[in-house]
Parts: sequence; structure tokens; C-alpha cells
Amino acid sequence: MTTEELPTIDPAESFFRDATLAICRHQQAHHSLQACAAILRRHLPVDRMFLEVYESDLGAMRSIAEATPDDGHALDLLVPMSPERRQTIEAFRDQAPADNVFIVNRPEEDAVSSTMLHALGENQDCSILGTYPVLDGKPLGAVIVLARGKDRFEKQHARLLGQLKAPFGIALHNALRFREVIRLQERLQDDNRYLQREVLDHSGSHIIGFDFGLAATMQAVNRVAVHHSPVLLTGETGVGKDVIANYIHGVSPRSAGPMIRLNCGAIPESLLDSELFGHQKGAFTGALETRRGRFERAHGGTIFLDEIGELDTAAQVRLLRILQNKELERVGGNETLHVDVRVIAATNRDLQEQVHEGAFREDLWFRLNVFPVHVPALRDRLCDIPALAEHFVSRKAVELKLGKVPRLEAAQLDRLRAYPWPGNVRELENVIERALILGGGEKLVFDWIPATAPEAGVTAALPSTKDFPGMDDAMRAHIRKALVLSEGRIHGPGGAAERLALNPNTLRSRMRKLGMEFPRAKNRAGKA
Repeated sequence: MTTEELPTIDPAESFFRDATLAICRHQQAHHSLQACAAILRRHLPVDRMFLEVYESDLGAMRSIAEATPDDGHALDLLVPMSPERRQTIEAFRDQAPADNVFIVNRPEEDAVSSTMLHALGENQDCSILGTYPVLDGKPLGAVIVLARGKDRFEKQHARLLGQLKAPFGIALHNALRFREVIRLQERLQDDNRYLQREVLDHSGSHIIGFDFGLAATMQAVNRVAVHHSPVLLTGETGVGKDVIANYIHGVSPRSAGPMIRLNCGAIPESLLDSELFGHQKGAFTGALETRRGRFERAHGGTIFLDEIGELDTAAQVRLLRILQNKELERVGGNETLHVDVRVIAATNRDLQEQVHEGAFREDLWFRLNVFPVHVPALRDRLCDIPALAEHFVSRKAVELKLGKVPRLEAAQLDRLRAYPWPGNVRELENVIERALILGGGEKLVFDWIPATAPEAGVTAALPSTKDFPGMDDAMRAHIRKALVLSEGRIHGPGGAAERLALNPNTLRSRMRKLGMEFPRAKNRAGKA
């Protein structure tokens, strides 16, 4: 075939083919945008291009990519629009696909363009050419071409860009799907990391004392576990309320879902809402990214709120809303999220008494107290001590990497049964660990535990406490001195919390743990 016989190539057809290949060749939106910008530069002025998505539910425009003919970058910039601007955008998007290409040669006269340029850090001395990519008759977003200077674009430029609406529609659809896959992947990885931190090494369905000291408790637990009702676990510190909560989740219909826990007394008041309900990016100083709270993470499963009595009033109100309506809002957000979560709460305090004192909301207490379960103190189930002691000896010997597991002798078990265990099962676990360390793994040393129970109101002391008060006694004395100096006031200027450099809620929590009474401040009828 001679040169004269070669078919001529329509420049418009060549442009469409080259641009389509450039747009659809890449998986990442900013790479597609950069490749397209390089081709468009041969036919019309191009300094920067943007790929945007209009999120009608938020009433905002989100820029997801930017590019020059030489480079491209992913973005995630959400620009809120006023009701008037939203109306303009939606009216334009509803035009026929053949019409929705626009030229804005003087952006300062166009409210939407002016808003976007300001958000993107561009000045108004530029011209804009844009179109809304369409797929299956539905606008997906916007492709924006920006050129420096006024009056840079003409109708032939608009016709040229209009040819690329369909390829950009396909590319934008794929880009959004790809972004969603990445988002879900990151969310799954975040969940896995979180759950790996949260899972307990020794949780499970095996409860020591199931058929003996805890028989009545476990009978009640098994009745409620198969349902979705809230459970309120009560009992002294260290009795194993967290183990009971794990058991309830493990045998419930929600066992395949997550088990999320939160110690309400261990989170500062300023961070509690964020921990429970999550926060939006930028909601407060340090909120560098959107974060899901414990309730969102527990969706489809169970959340265990230990020391529920430590929640402040604001958090109690929001918790009540979740129990009533199964919905929440993140801190700094306005989107209502629906969650399906079973709540298991635990406390070592008398919540009903706190209700009378005004420290706990009565309506929340009614919601939580659907099925109360009391976990007895260790001194009330001494028959479980041999099994518990043997369990802890075996486990701690492995943790301490001891060569062999020492055997418990009858005299040692008698001494353990004679002790009142004010710290309950947790204290027994610590005592066993100390006994293994003192015995070097060869034997168990319990010589420092009194052979008989001390008199009522007197706790067994270590030998070293003969010469000075224990840590708890010292803390009580220090707090009492601060209360005397502050005339019984806990919070506010000159209050005990300020003198001790503590958060008022933290001080109250510590006083409860130390068994201290709350004084009445002078000239006040209410509680300090």
C-alpha cells in the first residue's frame, strides 16, 4: 500500500482514543488524572486538574485527586457548601448529559468555583473548565481543568473535554470502588490490631467454681447469656467480674462478634466521650484522623463497661441514648450511626445509693439493671480456693519460666483458706506469684501470710509495714489533709483536687477505691 493509500486518522478520533487509554490505564485516580492532563495540554491550556465527588448526604464537595501534566497526588479534602451552593450544584448535575460541561472564566463571579479555589489554595486569577462524568446516566463527580489567567477557555475546549465524560465516568467509578476497598482493608487491619490488644490470654468458657462457690451465680448467668439483655455485674474489686463478662459473651449468640472492654475509671474525663463514641478528624486538638469509638467497634458483639459508676453525667446521657435507640454520634460529627451492641456493665459500688446521692442517673440505672448478677467475694466461697490456687500455680509457673510446678500442701491450703482475701481472686493470684518467686520454683512460700484470720476491720500486713503505714493508709491521710485545707471541697479553685493536682473525677474514684466517705463542703447542702 502506498503512502497515498494510507487511511487518514481523524484528529478528534485520535484524541479520544489516546485520552481514553490514558484515563483507563491506571488504577489510582491521580495517576489517571496526570496522564490525561499531559494529553489535554496539547489541545487546550492546562495548569492543574482536580477530580471531585459531590457528597449530597454531607452537602459537601470532596476533592480526591489533583494533577499537573507532570505529576499527580491523591487528596481527601472535604469542602462544605452552603444551601445556596448545594442547590446550584444539584441543579447543574441534573441537566442532560450533553449539557453538563461548563466554563467559568471569571471564578470570582461564581460562588461554587470561588469556594473551591479558596479551599484548594488557589487564587481567583484563573479560568475553569469542568464536566460531570456520567455512568449509566448518573453523575459520579466532577473533572476540573484549571488554567492561570482570565478568559482562557472557549467553546471548542468545552466540546473537547465533553468527549471524555464517559471514560472519566468509568475511571471515577473504579477509583471510588478502589478507595472503598482500601478503606475497608484499613478498617479491618485496625480492628485486628485493636482486638489483638484487647483479647485476654486467659479468657474463655472455663470458670473455676462453676459447680461450687459460683454455682448460684453461674445459674443466673446461663439464664441471661442466651439473650441480648443488658447485664449488670456487681461485687467487690477483684472477684472476677471481667471473667464472668467474657463467659457471657462466649456462650451468647454474639460470640462470633467482637468483645470490647473499657475501664470507665481509667480514662480521663476529657477523653471518655472520644473513647466510647469515637471522633471526627479535627474534632479537637490532636484529632488527626477519624476514629471509631468502642461502641462502633463492638457492633454485632458485646461491650463490657467496667467501673460503670465512674462515668460522668455527659457520658451517662449519651450511653442512655445508645441503650434506648441504639444510635450515637461521634464527637465533632453530625452523622447518626446505628449500632447493635449488648452492654455488660460492672461495678463494685452501690449504684442505687449513687442514684440517691445524685451521682448516677436513675433512668440509666434502670436501663442497666435489667438483669443484675452478684459475684460473691472470695471469703464467701472458700471452697473454691484449692482449685483457684492450683490453677494459678500452674499458670504462673509457665509465665515465670520455672522448671517445674511446685505442689500445694494441705497446710498451705489451710493457711490460704484462713486469710480473709480483701483483694479477692486478684489478690490470690498475686500471692501465688509471689510465693513462687520466693520459693525459686522449688516450693511455695506463704510464711508472710497470717496463719489465722485477723480481727474484723484489720487487714493482714506485710512484715515491712510495722514501721510505717501502708500505701493505702498514706494515700488516705494525704487526701484527708487536702480535704481539710479545702474545707471539704473536692473540685473548683482551692479544692482538694487542685491541691493534689488531680482531675476531680480521678480523685473521687480514688476515694471510692480507698473506701473514703465524701465530706460535705461548708455552706453547701449537696455532695462535695
